[in-house]
Amino acid sequence: MDKLQQGIDRMQEQEFEEAAKLFTEAIEEQPEEPLGYINFGNLLLHMQEYERAERFFERALSLDEKAATAYYGLGNVYYDQEKFTKAQEQFLHAIENGLDEADVYFLLGMTFVQQDYHKLALPYLARAAELAVEDVDIQFQYGLCLAQNHQFREAKKVLEGVLQLAPEHGDALYNLGVVAIYEEDPQTALEHFNKALEVQSDHMLASHAKAEVEKALNQE
Repeated sequence: MDKLQQGIDRMQEQEFEEAAKLFTEAIEEQPEEPLGYINFGNLLLHMQEYERAERFFERALSLDEKAATAYYGLGNVYYDQEKFTKAQEQFLHAIENGLDEADVYFLLGMTFVQQDYHKLALPYLARAAELAVEDVDIQFQYGLCLAQNHQFREAKKVLEGVLQLAPEHGDALYNLGVVAIYEEDPQTALEHFNKALEVQSDHMLASHAKAEVEKALNQE
């Protein structure tokens, strides 16, 4: 097993000092190989040492300007620091250079969500959802984005799929209730809000929405 793989294994086992040592040795043995810098960058990113991580990813890109995972790593550096426009640029470079994985599309979509550009987020979240059909977080954010774009029929289908994966997903239940309100079905909305509160008693949004729906129904 080469030192990079050993370093990745140590990193996954939370043995960060040993991982750093192995990555350093790999870089010293092959200083023109970008993978060593990328893996060390990922370790530094995990440890939230963002400035150092950025330098390692940039070093990798100076050796190979098509290193898609280095762009992805840089995107994560910026995303974690809420520099969403800079993160977008890097995630797009990663995709342009052949990275076709759910996570990069998901994070690219989320950079737009974080800036309230829900229409721009939708195609990237859709691709992420297509690539990761059993990832609860990705499916939920896709469903939520559909709802924010007023595509309620599709949102309902996706959020119901989230409940198939995670039956006690309070936020999915709450947002199904919101969709039902838009569909002018207050009784169904109330059912969803009640279920959300059953699985998460402190769900403030569901509690408030339930009170509003009950108030409206009592006035009829």
